[in-house]
Amino acid sequence: MAPNRIKLAFQLQSHAQAMCEENAVTLQETVCTPEFATGAPESDLARSVYCVLGMPIDAVNLATVVRRMESAAVSQAVFLISTPNLNFLVNSLSDPEFRESLLGSDLCPPDGFPIVCIARLLGLPIKERAAGADLLDRLQSRKTSARRLRVFLFGGAPGVAAAAARTLNATPNGLNCVGTLDPGFCDVSEMSQDSIIQSVNSSGADFLVASLGAKKGQLWLQRNHDRLTIPIRSHLGAAINFQAGVVSRAPPALRAWGLEWLWRIKEERYLWTRYRDDGLVLLRLLLTRVLPLAVIFRWHRFKRKYQPDDLLVNQNDSDATIGIALCGFALEGHVSKAIPFFQEAISSGRDVTVDLSHVRQIDARFLGLLLMLRKELRSRGAELTFTSVPGRIRRIFRLSELDFLLSESARPARETLNSNS
Repeated sequence: MAPNRIKLAFQLQSHAQAMCEENAVTLQETVCTPEFATGAPESDLARSVYCVLGMPIDAVNLATVVRRMESAAVSQAVFLISTPNLNFLVNSLSDPEFRESLLGSDLCPPDGFPIVCIARLLGLPIKERAAGADLLDRLQSRKTSARRLRVFLFGGAPGVAAAAARTLNATPNGLNCVGTLDPGFCDVSEMSQDSIIQSVNSSGADFLVASLGAKKGQLWLQRNHDRLTIPIRSHLGAAINFQAGVVSRAPPALRAWGLEWLWRIKEERYLWTRYRDDGLVLLRLLLTRVLPLAVIFRWHRFKRKYQPDDLLVNQNDSDATIGIALCGFALEGHVSKAIPFFQEAISSGRDVTVDLSHVRQIDARFLGLLLMLRKELRSRGAELTFTSVPGRIRRIFRLSELDFLLSESARPARETLNSNS
């Protein structure tokens, strides 16, 4: 880069810092509370979450998912796992309640190969699937001195859950199926009757596996979140069918090449219409969202090679809200600077307003952190809003399918709270 351009870059950076330095608090790169440094699961802010087209995706492998489940079983802490694939993405774009079931989850490992491909195009460190079917296999095959996880199978075609239970219990390894229930073909409200919820809870299971179709299964878990007492919950779709043997799974080579969908069509012909429709949505998203985002993120990474970057954080408290102003580069490398401020704001129990007026760049990792901030605040009855969003940052929100965050910010706080009551 020419010397005058380097000089200009430094001048711009100095100007940005001067705009914030009166009230800003600069933290050292290594500032981080012990909880976050160890990656402890107590806070969602500790998760390595990336925003992938509006969905929170955890950069974790299957072994990590299993460890988190074992920890939740021991502590009996509520632990909702969602396994996003392309169909999850399509539903989240058209159904706000479905989207909230993902945003409210405690872990979202990528299930579908298209999700991994999108992440790779965006330059995100999400390299492999953690498919629901693989998760069930890994839990069953693990050999450990700890007690077996007690699992309850909910849903599936008539007789399928019972057949899957026999398979799981045939070999005394990691899983012990303690009950099954087929609610029949009905809507979410009908399968949420007190008698059904009581039957599920009375099983004493550690792990509840739903198999109701992605949309219905996620919504059933979402609407009955506070009524269910089984700590670990997840919708694992076809995993029950694979265990029961009514559908054979694609060979490992096809799965590795991302062609499992072809095998699924061979096994279940009716799926071709869903894959066709979802594929058309994926093509549109690639052209209008993913490729523009990939160009922006790569251009930003290129520019950062020749200019310094930093993030300054300023906090202003009032009786009703906490204001957090970000200045500079809201990027993965500076996440640890923002976390202590976010954690303090969450602990206050008050609404939080984030001022983005002086943010020059933002990436998928920092957007994932903002989604986790929103999740933590909502769990405490508080709301997150954004103010003074520059056009360049607003564009990244739009391309990342996060327009709903800015729409929430445009509403009065009281209206937002009432809409969720």
